[in-house]
Amino acid sequence: MRQFDYKRATDAQGAIAAHAGQRAAYLAGGTTLIDLVKLDVMQPERLVDVNRLALSEIEDTEDGRLCIGATVRNTALAYDPRVKRDYTVLSEALLQGASRQLRNRATTAGNVMQRVRCSYFRDGISPCNKREPGTGCSAIEGHNREVFAVLGTSEHCIAVHPSDMCVAMAAIGATVAVEGPDGTREIAFSDFHKLPGDTPHIEHALAPDELITHVTLDAPIHGAGSTYVKLRDRSSYQFALASCAAIVALDGDRIREARLALGGVGTKPWRCHEAEAELAGVAADDTAALAAAARRAMEDATPYKHNAFKIPLARKAIVQAIKDAAARAGQGALA
Repeated sequence: MRQFDYKRATDAQGAIAAHAGQRAAYLAGGTTLIDLVKLDVMQPERLVDVNRLALSEIEDTEDGRLCIGATVRNTALAYDPRVKRDYTVLSEALLQGASRQLRNRATTAGNVMQRVRCSYFRDGISPCNKREPGTGCSAIEGHNREVFAVLGTSEHCIAVHPSDMCVAMAAIGATVAVEGPDGTREIAFSDFHKLPGDTPHIEHALAPDELITHVTLDAPIHGAGSTYVKLRDRSSYQFALASCAAIVALDGDRIREARLALGGVGTKPWRCHEAEAELAGVAADDTAALAAAARRAMEDATPYKHNAFKIPLARKAIVQAIKDAAARAGQGALA
């Protein structure tokens, strides 16, 4: 592992100043960063420790939203009573990710910023446009089963976004607050993660030296139920082959509003707006209509040699998640 400088910050502006002008990385839980440094995939000259910043609180906002500090640990977020009550889908997504030990260290901002688990990206040897722009994408003609996408891909990258938490946040809707040398700003969660396109090495909307300070969830939908369905090769410590975060509100037995987002199949957390529109007014137990919406969600999918099975698998996850969320809404749950 290469040598690097270490700085411990006590406030956001101090962290930004320590980061500026350096090939640097912000360090919180380190559950992804340290792995990649050890593999020599990331080569920071400085790590700026942000664990002592006052960003570890979960707070209600005056307009009914929930503001989550950047260094809130995944375990604390998953078990927060407000999250369990109002954002069940987020709690479930977090608890189905990684292991208890990792959840105890991993942070909200770190989860938002986590990088792909593509073996070609991480091996430091194979051609990889994300690691070394212009070298090619080994996964397209290589082994591309588990952590490779069928939605949002390009000829330059097909690595799937790995986060469960981010899929739930994509369904809920959120904003990402950041602070940098030029001040503060907010980024819509739907715009934060970038599609690979011609620039797969540009993974997010942060400007140089900007630091995530908070993620604020949209207000919960009154009367909605929600859930997270994750399909994987084994039941623990495994990334999704396909997953679906669903939030469903009913009028009687018909869907008044639905929000759907997919994991395991997209190069970013994948919101399914067209499928959501098709579900409006549909009976929650109309399996044929739910299946039609699931087909709509996956109609632009591009399969590769080893991951074509993800398309029907994702459709099944969507239908199951809608049914489960609708059942909770029918019981009077709140998303």
